[in-house]
Amino acid sequence: MGVKLEVCCEVRLDRSVTALSAAEKRAPLGAVLLVDDEPATMNAIRAMLSARSFKPICARSGGEAFEILEAQWSDIDCVLTDLYMAGISGMDLLVHVRQSWPDLPTIMLTGHGDVPSAVSAIRAGAFDFLVKPVNTDALAVAVGRGVEHHRLLSRNRYLEQRLVAAERFKGFVGNSAPMRQVFELVASVAATDATVLVLGESGTGKELVARSLHEHSQRATKSFVAINCGALTETLLESELFGHEKGAFTGADSRRRGLFEEASGGTIFLDEVGELSPSTQVRLLRVLQERHIRPVGSNQARPVDVRVIAATNRDLDLEVREKRFREDLYYRLNVVSIELPPLRSRGDDLLLLAHHLMAKHSGQLNKSVHRLAPEALEALRAYDWPGNVRELENAIERAVILTVADTIQREALPPQLRAGTPRTKVRPNSEMPFAEAKTRFERQYLEQILEESAGNLSLAARRAGMDRSNFRRLLDRHGVREAAGSDAETD
Repeated sequence: MGVKLEVCCEVRLDRSVTALSAAEKRAPLGAVLLVDDEPATMNAIRAMLSARSFKPICARSGGEAFEILEAQWSDIDCVLTDLYMAGISGMDLLVHVRQSWPDLPTIMLTGHGDVPSAVSAIRAGAFDFLVKPVNTDALAVAVGRGVEHHRLLSRNRYLEQRLVAAERFKGFVGNSAPMRQVFELVASVAATDATVLVLGESGTGKELVARSLHEHSQRATKSFVAINCGALTETLLESELFGHEKGAFTGADSRRRGLFEEASGGTIFLDEVGELSPSTQVRLLRVLQERHIRPVGSNQARPVDVRVIAATNRDLDLEVREKRFREDLYYRLNVVSIELPPLRSRGDDLLLLAHHLMAKHSGQLNKSVHRLAPEALEALRAYDWPGNVRELENAIERAVILTVADTIQREALPPQLRAGTPRTKVRPNSEMPFAEAKTRFERQYLEQILEESAGNLSLAARRAGMDRSNFRRLLDRHGVREAAGSDAETD
């Protein structure tokens, strides 16, 4: 029996299709699952959908529609089904779709234009309800609205997931491919107890990764303890990590629990693990192997239940080859590695971060700075950011402090950004032996960062991502303080 496509009576609730605008007739493209057990009806509607630039996917029964949905649901934008069919009815199909794919709109068709059927379908979650014989424009509009509704819901769902991801990784801002890989790796590793080694240049956010791993693990309710392994002398570091007994060394007036014990049940973050001395490396290796610690001055081992996350900006592969870092400890720490990309390789993340940090510091300083002038944006883009996100935050905080209006101008940025060219990189002679080149590089780096910090040791240490006392020891080792004339100690 053929189907006559003509103006029909309306059964949709409070909707009218008698006056269709040109915009309404230009329905968006989309894939439509057409379900009808009458071949003539299906052929007529399929031809109409194709003529209106939709992609019809046909099912001759409710059971066949189930199979198509299970296999292709992600490609379908709308379901258009007859209400009365042999076997699985259109109402059964509607209920199944609502339960399995609640965002997928279903439009009901029937030749029985009774109000109770319309009301039942709408109450069950039907997106629309039309009566055969169907007006072509009315059907096109209904399907177009269904497709548009589905795509809008899908877009909103995507944005919600992005917001959830942003909330999960507090402190991280970015949408570049390298950062998405970091987010995915953090999400997959967090729930495990695997030891993680976080790699990356200074200022890339390694501690933020460690905290995210802890906060999304089963240990989240327990302690997160962090320590900079390069900030303390060997004796003090071992005391901090493993604890000590009374009288273990000069100044040990009482017994003290170490950070491994303080973090029991939780997570310990060993920042700058590449700075560990050989003897401390041996002790840490034993802890990782045996899950026991032995306080300084004690002969008694104590069990610890703690997850270890370590971080370094050093090339530990090179450190192992140069025999400065134990190979067995390296493999114990490097069960899973997460490498953070430098800011210069994160594309438009730079601008996202700049606006995020601008809003953050404006709020903290009770100011209303919310724009970057075009010249300021150009300066941010032109710079290579050797200090990464930490350096960017310092620059934005400084600019917010100096800005009196609502827009950061180029003049409010630090001198190295206003110069219009990236900071000159230290480049030792590649023809000299590696050890000599490394020493010269370190010395030139220290001289340069001190010069750019106007001799301020605290500022220079922060820009280098180091503790002030450790930075001062490095200066003394290279004799830089006298050479650079940088005796200033004030902040």
